[in-house]
Amino acid sequence: MIITDVLTQNARLYPEDVALVEVNPEIREKIDKAWEEFDLVESLPKPSHRHEITWSEFEGKANKLSHYLLGEGITMGTKVALLLMNCIDWLPIYFGILKTGAVVAPMNFRFSAEEIKYCLELSQSDVLVFGSTFISRINSIKDSLTEVRKFIFVGNKSDCPEYAVFYEEVIENMTEANVHINISEDDDAAIYFSSGTTGFPKAVLHTHKSLLASCYTENNNHHQTKDDVFLCIPPLYHTGAKMHWFGSFIVGGKGVILRGVSPKWIIQTISEEKVTICWLLVPWAQDILDAIDAGLLELENYQLDQWRLMHIGAQPVPPSLIKRWKAVFPHHQYDTNYGLTESLGPGCVHLGIENIHKVGAIGIPGTDWECVIFDENKNPVKQGEVGELAVKGPSVMKCYYRDEKATAASLYGEWLMTGDMAMQDEDGFIFLVDRKKDVIISGGENLYPVEIENFIRQNDKVKDVAVIGTPDARLGEKATAIIEIKDGYECTVDEINEFCMGMPRYKRPKQVIFADIPRNPTGKIEKPKLRKIYCGENVVAKQNEIKL
Repeated sequence: MIITDVLTQNARLYPEDVALVEVNPEIREKIDKAWEEFDLVESLPKPSHRHEITWSEFEGKANKLSHYLLGEGITMGTKVALLLMNCIDWLPIYFGILKTGAVVAPMNFRFSAEEIKYCLELSQSDVLVFGSTFISRINSIKDSLTEVRKFIFVGNKSDCPEYAVFYEEVIENMTEANVHINISEDDDAAIYFSSGTTGFPKAVLHTHKSLLASCYTENNNHHQTKDDVFLCIPPLYHTGAKMHWFGSFIVGGKGVILRGVSPKWIIQTISEEKVTICWLLVPWAQDILDAIDAGLLELENYQLDQWRLMHIGAQPVPPSLIKRWKAVFPHHQYDTNYGLTESLGPGCVHLGIENIHKVGAIGIPGTDWECVIFDENKNPVKQGEVGELAVKGPSVMKCYYRDEKATAASLYGEWLMTGDMAMQDEDGFIFLVDRKKDVIISGGENLYPVEIENFIRQNDKVKDVAVIGTPDARLGEKATAIIEIKDGYECTVDEINEFCMGMPRYKRPKQVIFADIPRNPTGKIEKPKLRKIYCGENVVAKQNEIKL
């Protein structure tokens, strides 16, 4: 069995049940504003901000695309790149590509034109499926994309570039009958690109076995049933969002794709779509709580009793955030999820909804996964000691595509070296200390930014914080805290200095900078960007010194 068989099974068992819903609150607000501005009668039909498809329609669209691609000579192993914003067509296109035996290569919608070109060339993609958001970027590099022989445009026909074929038009007359390609679980299935926070992305190759295994891992971790409704907010190109949905997908549960991340839109959609499971990134959870505290969200106006699980991943989760969340939503189950693109996203380590007392840990090995913490010589460390976390399981990447050196550096036998520094407590729970490359060595002491960040986030005025090492003539590096203050609050260096007195002296940041914290679409702090800004020649002009 491979993952496309799950779609076929759902279409057979639940043909008329809703599979996917797309909700666009921004369109809704524009429509409502127009109706009010022009005094249009309520009985006049409004354009919809909401679209849905059944499992039968989902399977039919995927099959139509697969027949078209096969007719265009797409065969086993051909690479097909996918560059779309979240929309209701995203997943049918993804599965349509997989059904042909081709390798699907989803791309980050924030990629610049040069990054798009780089990833298309690295993955050796023959076909590019793209949307209207990316027309100008593709136009600027189109003539240099010598390996891409087919461009498929998804959007309004009037926007379709002359060099591309129009998606809806080319699949219109294709049959909805299932294709029959002999695909095994060991065949290549997908290339996912690393987040690229340390330079150009690497191409992470996964097999069909990886994809299917992630369905079972997620479902075993969170116990989704047919009746659960999963809210998908993060970008679908990322392994986290899609692989969490996989846990509902494998039991035929409904998925809701929300186009927008404002607190009101999230809570409104959970209420109206009867969402039971929502995966959030740290900034979104913080924004929801801040909006509630500020009186901008009144929860009694929404139907939220059915919402059973909120879980978070993609970056370290401040325990103070979960304490706040449980105070507002005491009935919620909660889970922390840990994973990497190289492990096909979340689930290789997870806290477990029954282990709320261990908030702060990333958890224990997920279903069918093993973990070990190695020292620099690849020897397991003693309990309580810090080392590099390694994981082993059914969704470890096959390799970095066309990068043997990077593959050799990351794979130690069957173990995937995560690059994350961690320790294990006496109960077997793993605590993430920091990224190996983010550890600050200050005066011979190892400082772990996550630990300092978690402490500073407990300050009621702090919205977000990132700690980086900046050059220091005496210490080599010093801990610098970039702090984003909540809207409506004022904070001084002296206040932060006083607050940090609760930490050991050597851990206190030696500098503080009040500024916005840049995060990528999956919620990770972009520390390389901060280092580029604040470790340069003009850093003195941009920072405030804390006198310690």
